[in-house]
Amino acid sequence: MRRRSSRAAVVFLALFLLTSCGLLPGGDERTVTVWLMKGSASGAFLKRFTEDFERKHPDIRLDFRIQEWGGIGDKVSKALKADDGTGPDVIEVGNTQVAQYVDEGGLLDLTLESMRDWDMNHWLPGLAEPGRFLGHQYGIPWYAANRVVVYRKDLFARAGINKPPKTRAQWLADTKKLDSGQQQGIYLPGQDWYTLAGFIWDEGGELAEESAAGSGRWTGTLDTPAALRGMDFYRRLQALGDGPKDTDEDNPPLVGVFAKGDIAQVVAVPGLAQVAVHQNPDLKDDLGFFPVPGETAAKPGAVFTGGSDLVVPESTDDSAGAVAVISALVGAKWDTELARSMDYVPNKTTLAGRVADKSGVAAMAAGAAEGRATPASPQWGAVEANNPIKEYMTAVLTGSDPTTEAKRASRRLTEALTENM
Repeated sequence: MRRRSSRAAVVFLALFLLTSCGLLPGGDERTVTVWLMKGSASGAFLKRFTEDFERKHPDIRLDFRIQEWGGIGDKVSKALKADDGTGPDVIEVGNTQVAQYVDEGGLLDLTLESMRDWDMNHWLPGLAEPGRFLGHQYGIPWYAANRVVVYRKDLFARAGINKPPKTRAQWLADTKKLDSGQQQGIYLPGQDWYTLAGFIWDEGGELAEESAAGSGRWTGTLDTPAALRGMDFYRRLQALGDGPKDTDEDNPPLVGVFAKGDIAQVVAVPGLAQVAVHQNPDLKDDLGFFPVPGETAAKPGAVFTGGSDLVVPESTDDSAGAVAVISALVGAKWDTELARSMDYVPNKTTLAGRVADKSGVAAMAAGAAEGRATPASPQWGAVEANNPIKEYMTAVLTGSDPTTEAKRASRRLTEALTENM
């Protein structure tokens, strides 16, 4: 954050002093520095936002600095520890990263603003919960993205299925009908642990549980009956296609497989459809979306919610300016415009209707209302770096005993989550 004296204020002050008519208030012009991640917002959006914000806040200038995801963790950690006044005032961080930065220290507590000004009771839980620690809110939800089912409308119609399923039981039945001959009912890679997590949550299970709030002592819970039921549903669904059992959705890239193959469904973010059509224009009018089905038709299934929160370093020397920027970005007007321009889910369940005309985003928004995030442990990054959940899934899908493998994976989760304590 930088400050510079306003030349206009100095001139006016001199004139008032000369005429002995009194003093004008000082006019310090402040620059609020905002770190955003590459691809989160378009240049056109930032231009419109900046013009509107600076018109309403004539004493503040915005300095957006776009960051790469690669290596961002270390860069943010260093910025939070700096106290020379040259660092950012607002930082966009991944929703699952907030716990790590809270643990390292250096984030401003924004609980009061969240309760008083930002309507926190309507935030998407998958964005809000990871930003909270011991009842205090540090990460402010900005936008979300989550998986939906991308499906071939033509293949559904050919199989006599005239509407998407709304329950997991119906989804399984429809997928069995679609899995015929050379056609795959669904392409589901064996190590898509994000999708598995949703099934586990739907059954009432967890990936890991903390012994007491704020204790930092986590135990892997993949071996609970609920979690095992989630894995069993994944196994039955995955078998209705030819997805590899020992790789994730990046190996091979899911979009390429879907674009070229005779595949009725995939579980992915809606943006995959646009890329698939680019690779195979014949799919242009054939792709549709529906939320991952839940246990009952009353609500969609739980899904892992990805996305971003906004945080403020304690070291900022303009917390008021930083809060003003966040207030504008997460408010209904600009949050909705961002969601519509970038095909995101807005940060509040009450804003879902504003993207209802965009079928892929609407399906995401319906699922996001039931969204969750990974355990809010500072060590979760270590889990993903050498993920025991993936190995567990492959073991079960290739015939190993689910309970034995779940206990083994739970032990490894516990070890990773309690490392360095």
